[in-house]
Amino acid sequence: MRRFFYLLPALLFISFFYQCTNTQKEDSSDVSNDIAPKFPLKRGVNISHWLSQSNVRGEERKAFFTRDDVDFIDSIGYDHIRIPIDEEQMWDEDGNKEEEAFGLLHNAIGWAQEANLSVIVDLHILRSHHFNADEKPLWTEPAAQEQFIACWRDLSSELKKYPNDVVAYELMNEPVADDPEEWNILVGKAARAVRENEPERFLVIGSNRWQSVFTFDELKIPENDPYVILSFHFYHPMLITHYKASWTGVGAYQGAVSYPGQLTSEEDIAAIDDPTLKALITKENGIFNIDSLEKMMEKPFKKANELNLQLYCGEWGARPSIPRASLLQWYGDVRSILEKHNVAWANWDYKGGFGIVERGDDNAPIEDLIDVLLE
Repeated sequence: MRRFFYLLPALLFISFFYQCTNTQKEDSSDVSNDIAPKFPLKRGVNISHWLSQSNVRGEERKAFFTRDDVDFIDSIGYDHIRIPIDEEQMWDEDGNKEEEAFGLLHNAIGWAQEANLSVIVDLHILRSHHFNADEKPLWTEPAAQEQFIACWRDLSSELKKYPNDVVAYELMNEPVADDPEEWNILVGKAARAVRENEPERFLVIGSNRWQSVFTFDELKIPENDPYVILSFHFYHPMLITHYKASWTGVGAYQGAVSYPGQLTSEEDIAAIDDPTLKALITKENGIFNIDSLEKMMEKPFKKANELNLQLYCGEWGARPSIPRASLLQWYGDVRSILEKHNVAWANWDYKGGFGIVERGDDNAPIEDLIDVLLE
C-alpha cells in the first residue's frame, strides 16, 4: 500500500501531462486552420482596357487611370483592384521592359497602398495566348512557354519589393488548353519560377477554359503551398450577361430577354431566321434564378473547401444592354451567392463596357449599379 501511495502522485502527474499535451496538440491544430495565410480581399473592381486590351499610349493612357480613380474606388467601398496587363504592353518583342508601362503599374500600386487597397496583377494576354483566339502557340511551342515563364521571372523581380499583403500575382487570365493537364503542368512551372525568390507571395490560379466553374474539378495546383488563391470567372447565363455583345455567338440575337425566370420566349426564338443562331439561343435559353446560379458554382466551392484555400471570383458582370431591372437583379443575386460562400470578388469592370462609371470625360458614377454591388 505504501508503495502505491508514493507512486500515486507520479501517476497523476503523468496523466495530467498527457492530457495537457494532447489538448495542446488539438488546440494548435484548430488554430492553424484559423490562421492559415489569407490575402486581404473582399470586394474589388477590374481596371480593364488600360494596360491590357488597348492601343492607347502616351498621355491618353496615363490619363485613363489616375490617383483620383483610386481615391474614388476606395471611397465607395472597394478594398482591392485587379489590374490586367498584356505582354505586348509591358515588353517589346525582344523582351525588353516598356518603361512607361511599368511606370504606370508602379504608380497604380503606390496609389493603392496609400489608399489601403490591395492589388492583383493579372497577366491577361500573351503574344502566344489570347483566350478567344483560334491559334494559341503557348500550348504547342516550348519557346512560347519559356517566354511565359520569363515574363513571371521579370515581373517577380520588378514587384517583389511590395509587401506580400499588398500585391498578389495572377499567373494567367483565362487559360484555354485543349487538355487541362497542359495548363496544370504550366501552372507548376510558373509557380516554381516565382517561388525561386518569393516563397510567400500569393498566387492566383484559375481553371482551364476561361476559368470556368464547369472545369474547376480538373484544376491541379502546386502541393503544400498555402499561398494560393483559387479563381473562377462567372458570366452565366451568357444570353443575359453578353446580350448583343458582338464578339460572342449569342450577340446577334435581338429578341427580348429577362432575368430571373425564362430568359426568352418561344415566340422570339421562333422568329429567328438564321438556323444556326436559332439552335444556339434554344440551347442557351432556360429558367435561371439565384438557386440555379448558385448550383453552377458548386465545383469551385467544393475544391476551395477541400484544399482550405481562399476562393476568388476575379471577373463577373453583365452588359447594360438588358432591361435595367434584370441587370440589377442578376448583379444582386450573384453578389449574394458569392458573399454567402465567403468568396472574394472583383466585378468586370471599372470604365469599360460593363463599367460602374459612364464612359466619357466626366466618368459619372452609375449609382444604381454601385448601390447593388456595395450597399
